[in-house]
Amino acid sequence: MARYPFFNYYINDLSDDNVLKLYNEMKNWGSILVRELDKRDLDVDTKPANTVLTATTVTQLSKPKKGDIAYSVSSGKFKGYVSLGAETSWQNLN
Repeated sequence: MARYPFFNYYINDLSDDNVLKLYNEMKNWGSILVRELDKRDLDVDTKPANTVLTATTVTQLSKPKKGDIAYSVSSGKFKGYVSLGAETSWQNLN
């Protein structure tokens, strides 16, 4: 589970020194948050497929997820459901 950064409160005293401290803390807090989210995205995106689906054709698979692998009996090929920019489609793996 990701551990997100805690953000302190500066509501009562916004002197010039505290405004600078607030800005620096927000910048650090945002950087930590983005790093945690990037790490989570990388963990999810690089997770291997857990199952290999079998179908006569991949069009029989109604709701494939990115990273799914299927064996298409009709073509005799393994196919992966991959994202190529704006398009997500079945691509031959062999």
